[in-house]
Amino acid sequence: MTKAVKPAAGEARHYIRIKEQILADIAEGKLQPGDRVSSESELVAAFGVSRMTANRALRELMFEGVLKRSAGIGTFVSPKHLDVDLLQIRNIADEILERGHTHKAAVVQAGSMKADANVADALELTLGAEVMHSLIVHLENDQPIQVEERYVNPLVAPDYLSTDFSSMTPNEYLTKVAPITAFEHIVQAVKPDTTIRKYLGLKNDHPCLRVFRRTWSGEAVVTCALLYYPGAQYRLEARSTKGPSKPVAILGEKQ
Repeated sequence: MTKAVKPAAGEARHYIRIKEQILADIAEGKLQPGDRVSSESELVAAFGVSRMTANRALRELMFEGVLKRSAGIGTFVSPKHLDVDLLQIRNIADEILERGHTHKAAVVQAGSMKADANVADALELTLGAEVMHSLIVHLENDQPIQVEERYVNPLVAPDYLSTDFSSMTPNEYLTKVAPITAFEHIVQAVKPDTTIRKYLGLKNDHPCLRVFRRTWSGEAVVTCALLYYPGAQYRLEARSTKGPSKPVAILGEKQ
């Protein structure tokens, strides 16, 4: 239960006090994703406020995605959603490091293959041309968060398979040897097959987000990749430079 915090002179309005206390408890680890937070009645007693004030504090935190209410059960700290910006390409290792976590890469496959019709079309090569292929699982604090299946044009990045992907991600290597001048992203919600479920640790009914990414360096297609994310943990977003700077309520989400 959230402990009462005695207001100081000139302190912000009461509902902001409650929000700040809940946010502080989350930041300090006193409340973890999935933990139940104090009910309206408990907040009324702890902070000496009206039920309307307590309700406003909880409601705003739900709109901001911090809390999630389960009807008839209570209000809980929301699972952490990791945002992927569709308007740029970032190194996943850098993203994880910025969150203060540790990145690891498990290389499942790495080798050459003959391009089938789909791969040849994506890389703008002839059918049967030799391409390089890799399948890598990216982990954050030892938890799988992305499966990366990638096909690379050997005419652009001939040393791709010589790279140590446990210390340098494909993205980091490819952007060094072939700086990106254009890219495309296509996002789909998919039912993952057995292999992807295994690598991401998903149950049979868990959703999966798949991003198809293709990049160019000058006139040449450098690579195409399928990036699989656990759907319950990731949110894909795109925002113009004049977009809002803080989360807002998502229409259609139950609060």
